[in-house]
Amino acid sequence: MSEHYRIEHDSLGVVEVPSKALWGSQTQRSLLNFCISEDRIPIELIYALAKIKKAAATVNNRLKVLDKKKRDLIINAANEISQGLHNDQFPLKVWQTGSGTQTNMNVNEVISNIASKISGEPLGSYKPLHPNDHVNRSQSTNDTFPAAIHIAAVEGITKKLLPELAILIEIFSQKSNDWKEIVKIGRTHLQDAVPITLGQEASAWQEQVSTAYKRIEESLKELYPLPLGGTAIGTGLNSPTNFDVEIVAEISELTRLPFKVADNKFAIMASHDGLVNTMSQLKLLAVSLLKIVNDLRLLSSGPRAGLGELKLPENEPGSSIMPGKVNPTQCEAMAMVCTQIMGLDLAVAMAGSGGHLQMNAYKPLIGFNLLHSIELLHDASRSCRTSMLEGIKPNQEKIQEYLDQSLMLVTALTPSIGYKKASEIAQLANKQKISLRQAALELGYISEVDFDRIINPNSMLTPT
Repeated sequence: MSEHYRIEHDSLGVVEVPSKALWGSQTQRSLLNFCISEDRIPIELIYALAKIKKAAATVNNRLKVLDKKKRDLIINAANEISQGLHNDQFPLKVWQTGSGTQTNMNVNEVISNIASKISGEPLGSYKPLHPNDHVNRSQSTNDTFPAAIHIAAVEGITKKLLPELAILIEIFSQKSNDWKEIVKIGRTHLQDAVPITLGQEASAWQEQVSTAYKRIEESLKELYPLPLGGTAIGTGLNSPTNFDVEIVAEISELTRLPFKVADNKFAIMASHDGLVNTMSQLKLLAVSLLKIVNDLRLLSSGPRAGLGELKLPENEPGSSIMPGKVNPTQCEAMAMVCTQIMGLDLAVAMAGSGGHLQMNAYKPLIGFNLLHSIELLHDASRSCRTSMLEGIKPNQEKIQEYLDQSLMLVTALTPSIGYKKASEIAQLANKQKISLRQAALELGYISEVDFDRIINPNSMLTPT
């Protein structure tokens, strides 16, 4: 036997584990059996499991199924994990057992071995804490793993994503106010339409993000119920009476979030509709953000042969061959992120529908995609805001030029002269490359005084 490995025994036999590893035989078996990509279980999910282990130890002691010494050892180890002191001890891939059992055992084994080190016992001895009998007491992967996804997702959304979205909303609000006097031409079908202010245009972006914020926030109501205490299939076998109520109360205190006991643990353990719903709301945010950045790259296109109504910050050279070219790279990064989120949402929806009877066996995929989406949307929103949105400037000369040349201002004449005559004015102006005013007077459909009174872009911004 190499000095670099130690021998461990489990229910299937002998396993060689790296001698200094804090994980044990079940983690090692997973490493050997699931060499699939480099996608690791998100560390946020590990931290959430550590919180569950800490809370379970507290409650198990209180309910007299775990002694004080073992409680304190579990709490100490769980705290170290939550503080990021052992991140390298959680090497397992997403693509493993569909229940997440090996990751739950990874956490159990690391806690056990931290306790062994503190107690002067050899790694792998599982003294004085056994991963199953003590660290996993009153629990099953089937209730802890989905609960950990709920906890990690709620924490990620409330502490990272929503605060960033709130700043993004404020930026759009500020732009809307700053640009409220800038009248420009609107566009439908990418063709000229009636006037709008740049502030009104920005207000639509603000409202899209605000609505997405509210949808995501509302979806959290389905994630607050936790199935802890359901153990294997929801019945609570091998957990003491009132364990579910007390552990959820501990989790709420640890996270300062309003988690509660699930009314029906069978439903949350057999399916993950709440997680699917939250993922769908993240997808809707991605839909909104993709529309917004597409607007921005159209409005900033050019600078001379495009629309060019907005000036984006010039962050980096845009071409390896065309000197002086600058591209809307923040828009492109956000667009790729949003497209990725839409694909991840489809995978989560399919995974959510793929459960059988008392358990859904797509848990790692659901947790990975959901937490990865939260991270992507947070990071992309912050990057887009700080590197682009805060520095956007209007090109007022170009905006005025387009407004002056627009044929669709003729729309304001239709209540006075009718749609047909107004169309003739627009068509003549376009054909002869003359102004609407010249065309209207040439056709004799309206007086000079009435034309000047009616064709005023500022009066076209509200109902008449």
